Amino acid sequence: MKTFSAFDREPMTQSLKEGVLDLLIIGGGITGVGIALDAVTRGLTVGLVEMQDFAEGTSSRSTKLVHGGLRYLKQLQIKEVVELGRERAIVYENGPHVTTPVRMLLPFYKGGTFGPFFTALGLIIYDILAGVKKSERRFMLSADDTAKCEPLVKKEDLLGGGLYVEYRTDDARLTIEVIKAAAERGAIALNYTKAISIRSNNFTFTVTLEDQLTGETYKVKAKKVVNAAGPWVDEVRKLAGELTEKQLILSKGVHLVFDQEVFPLKQAIYFNTQDGRMVFAIPRDGKTYVGTTDTFYEGDPKDMHITAEERVYLLDAIYFMFPSLASKGLKIESGWAGVRPLIHVDGKSPSEISRKNEIWQSKNGLITIAGGKLTGYRKMAEKIVDLLCKQLQNEFGKKSTSCITKHLSISGGDVSGSKFFDHYVQAQIGNGVKLGLSVEETEQLARHYGTNVNKVYAYMKQAKGSLPPVIYGLLYYSIFYEAVAKPVDFFIRRTGALFFNIAFVEEHKEAVIDEMSTLFEWTVEQKVLHTIQLQEALANAKKA
Repeated sequence: MKTFSAFDREPMTQSLKEGVLDLLIIGGGITGVGIALDAVTRGLTVGLVEMQDFAEGTSSRSTKLVHGGLRYLKQLQIKEVVELGRERAIVYENGPHVTTPVRMLLPFYKGGTFGPFFTALGLIIYDILAGVKKSERRFMLSADDTAKCEPLVKKEDLLGGGLYVEYRTDDARLTIEVIKAAAERGAIALNYTKAISIRSNNFTFTVTLEDQLTGETYKVKAKKVVNAAGPWVDEVRKLAGELTEKQLILSKGVHLVFDQEVFPLKQAIYFNTQDGRMVFAIPRDGKTYVGTTDTFYEGDPKDMHITAEERVYLLDAIYFMFPSLASKGLKIESGWAGVRPLIHVDGKSPSEISRKNEIWQSKNGLITIAGGKLTGYRKMAEKIVDLLCKQLQNEFGKKSTSCITKHLSISGGDVSGSKFFDHYVQAQIGNGVKLGLSVEETEQLARHYGTNVNKVYAYMKQAKGSLPPVIYGLLYYSIFYEAVAKPVDFFIRRTGALFFNIAFVEEHKEAVIDEMSTLFEWTVEQKVLHTIQLQEALANAKKA
């Protein structure tokens, strides 16, 4: 794998300036990077720009599940259940290091929405429609077995439960691994690069970009432009001169994180709240996280915080389902808030609006994609690149190949399929132990980085200065192979530590900032700015 680094920005920027791209994508969330990977593997010349860091918006602030679409069965959206169920399996096969099957408990109660019969029937239908593999199909539990499965659940009026499989993911790392795969194949991808103007004529687009790190502005030409800016798609559409027909509405979701010492959940659970909504409680790496809320949001997604009302709502939901915790008064360790971009529908609440993606084209030719789910990113990309290839063929005579991403590993996922991944992880233990890591630490690194873990080990061997070798390895790999430009990139979207291991951030933040300052040759003012930015991110996480 060639490097994918902030130190490559100048040559990548120069490449964008030269010639005419087949496709420029605006937006570096999971939708945009999925399009980039699909397009570049079909032979298109591709550029992608993101005004913040890759995955900084919705794609790092989800419930971190590759859903199979069970909730859509309740809404009788059969097509969505079928497609998402199948896509979930593809995401897992192509990136087993960022996707993990977990058993999810669905308890049911006397007087609840569904009883034993309809829960069992629903899960059977779901298994069939979603094409769930035999080893992951549902099974039902009695009330006693449900309580044994998770002793914290409410026992009053408990009738039983159903166990089915969801796929837990690291949403930000999934996004990073996809854009790395696209970059390996020739896509030019730049974070911290904002589109500030879009102009078109009969043949090409001219897009003016502004480098958010240097302040440089420059123009890029492209035959086609796709707007995949997530919560900001309407802002991008305004740059092109029109905002008609469909418009976005933002739905805010909040998650809270607890240490397992205070919330010792051992079984992932999907449960009804008192007001009839569904909420997840999921154990992960010594923590338990709970979410999500679902309310309309009208502010700037870049300036979003967890409110006291949202915090109380989720705590009430927790105490309702896990009443023994109420007497403890749970201490929240961290949390995050994000928005889902939905297509506006008059008279519908956030939870009622469809999550289906929609594609439309403005009069000037700008193609916008909005809505959709993390799970369906690959299929969304296939659909939109099919459209682009047809247009490029008709308008420019550009020939392209068919989609190959269904069986294409993302970066770090080259293990010949999920069934070989555990074997790969075990095979890496010796390499990590030789470097002074414990077996547990080695397994964690191999599961985090997949087949790229040996590059982390290589940097560990080069470690010098004040950073411990493992932190040195993580940091340098993320800088030279994952386009990290700021400390917040490293601590939030490359390691997930700010959400799930705040102690790690507190312990290593100063040394990491010092190391990055030396490497990037920051001025005193730049170093102070990056320090303040990380402190603000820490404060926001703790405010939860």
